[in-house]
Amino acid sequence: MTTNDLKEFFNEHLVPKKLYKIGGEHKNRICIEQVSDGWDVFFKDKKQKIGLMHFGDEHSACDVMMNEIRKLMESVYGITWARTL
Repeated sequence: MTTNDLKEFFNEHLVPKKLYKIGGEHKNRICIEQVSDGWDVFFKDKKQKIGLMHFGDEHSACDVMMNEIRKLMESVYGITWARTL
């Protein structure tokens, strides 16, 4: 999975854009960002990256971000998509 696949998946599953940012940082969102030595997934709270997770490959980072968004949607909205294995 790539970040483009992730964007498409979130659009198809009606994930509110206010929950995530793909390809950068945005306050109060779960973000995925390419860095010099891999990919970072984190929650951006004002100026800090909270829960920073670093991955060497895009696929692993996308999988983790998808799971984090799934858990957030379930917690906040009480709905989500079926979990993939």
